[in-house]
Amino acid sequence: MSGGHLIGTFLEMMSAERGAAANTIEAYRRDLAGYAGFVAGKKQSLLDCPRETVTAWLDDLKNQGLSASSSARRLSAIRQFHKFLCADGLRADDPTRIVASPKSRRALPKVLSVAEVDRLLAQAEQEANAPASPQKQLAAQRLYVLLEMLYATGLRVSELVSLRRAAVMRDATFLTVTGKGGKERVVPMNDRAGDAVRKWIETLPPGPWLFPANGEDGYLARQVFARDLKSLAGRAQIAAARVAPHVLRHAFASHLLAGGADLRVVQMLLGHADISTTQIYTHVLDEKLRNLVESHHPLAGG
Repeated sequence: MSGGHLIGTFLEMMSAERGAAANTIEAYRRDLAGYAGFVAGKKQSLLDCPRETVTAWLDDLKNQGLSASSSARRLSAIRQFHKFLCADGLRADDPTRIVASPKSRRALPKVLSVAEVDRLLAQAEQEANAPASPQKQLAAQRLYVLLEMLYATGLRVSELVSLRRAAVMRDATFLTVTGKGGKERVVPMNDRAGDAVRKWIETLPPGPWLFPANGEDGYLARQVFARDLKSLAGRAQIAAARVAPHVLRHAFASHLLAGGADLRVVQMLLGHADISTTQIYTHVLDEKLRNLVESHHPLAGG
């Protein structure tokens, strides 16, 4: 069985049995193709390459300048692939079993301040209400609604742009969101976002999508939203390099925690399967916790 056929079979399993998203499947396809090419260069196959080939591949990624986090992500894909080969009886051993994952210090997420988010929202709202051609006004209104929803819910950008109108529940106070692995969660919206969504829906022609577009998917491409958001940031006097949809997701989580929200609640709202993923946001609590101890500890200031 060729390497390409093995990879194809694995990806079919990931899609059919584990419900992996299309973007995830494509990322796995690229990572596995690169790995298979390296293995072939060693005159080996995916069914007989030893652990030394896996470690040599990781060394090659490092020499190419790939970060430890990116290498670790690729290794994760390779691990799952080899576990699949073993589970299906195509290999007796797993060459990735005792290979250490590249380690790096996890970078803190970029976060906008509350004041900066307010400026973005104010700029978007002003443009949405300003006189313009029908096409420009529609684009401005859409951007405002997207921004309100993103900061109110912390959705992944792929979840946001692909929302169906049926996902809007209870007079736009809740959303039903389908996240990674096809898992559903219910996310509340604040009054501002709810008002924006209700008004937006009134302007839409019949159709299934909340943010319809003429592309192949039928809904707005996340790249278009990201481009429009960066352009808006410039008009709000915020460096475009600091602003992207995922930065608003980070702001949502960080500002909630800084305001006293429970970490488990934030985990649920973000759709994280593991709370360790959510814990990256706890850096915003460091100063607050220090002040709390200094203010309330019986020996503080003594």
